[in-house]
Amino acid sequence: QVQLVESGGGSVQAGGSLRLSCAASGSIFSINAMGWYRQAPGKQRELVAAFTSDSSTIYAGSVKGRFTISRDNAKNTVYLQMNNLKPEDTAVYYCNADGILNPTMTPFRSWGQGTQVTVSK
Repeated sequence: QVQLVESGGGSVQAGGSLRLSCAASGSIFSINAMGWYRQAPGKQRELVAAFTSDSSTIYAGSVKGRFTISRDNAKNTVYLQMNNLKPEDTAVYYCNADGILNPTMTPFRSWGQGTQVTVSK
């Protein structure tokens, strides 16, 4: 009932930049939290950056100072600006959103399909 569509992944050399976008659509009453996770081969999925339910932002320590999360509430869209990319940032990046469905007023948690980010040396 809630779809998350990601875009903006790709391949870049170390030191380069990419911008990811994630748009939420469907029967949404409200979005409480929304953000980005990533999963590298052989590793667990980890939080990269997110807006929390109190509208604050959180970042993984490994991306602080390099990545910036932003949003457009009117479009139910979040962005992840990734600068000074490193090979260790290579992963599939997933968008996640938690909120309330309309009109049932029940909670939802949705994931996007993932977008590949590859950073070469």
